[in-house]
Amino acid sequence: MKTRYVVATAALLLLAGFGASAQTPVVPTQSKINLTLEQRHVIKEIVKDLKIQPAPAGTDISVGAELPQTIKLETIPNEIAAKVPQIKSHQFLVKDDKVVLVEPKDHRVVEVIE
Repeated sequence: MKTRYVVATAALLLLAGFGASAQTPVVPTQSKINLTLEQRHVIKEIVKDLKIQPAPAGTDISVGAELPQTIKLETIPNEIAAKVPQIKSHQFLVKDDKVVLVEPKDHRVVEVIE
């Protein structure tokens, strides 16, 4: 009788483990904006000349990360919006010499330009 109980418990634990992993697949997050190398260069060069205050050291800038509402985001300058219209509604920040594009609706990082 004890053997059946142990086997049944082990089976339930195994099934629970497999079920959880099958329901939550890990999918790598990719950029949501298709920028050419030239557009990336234009954005980086224009932002470089703006003297933007860098984001705090602990800020997660990986694509898909949700930024805290306390992080100061900058508006895309008109000069960039004219040359790269697909990002005119986004905001950005600078961290570690990278330009980080952010979706303003949900404060999620959509692109990191190195």
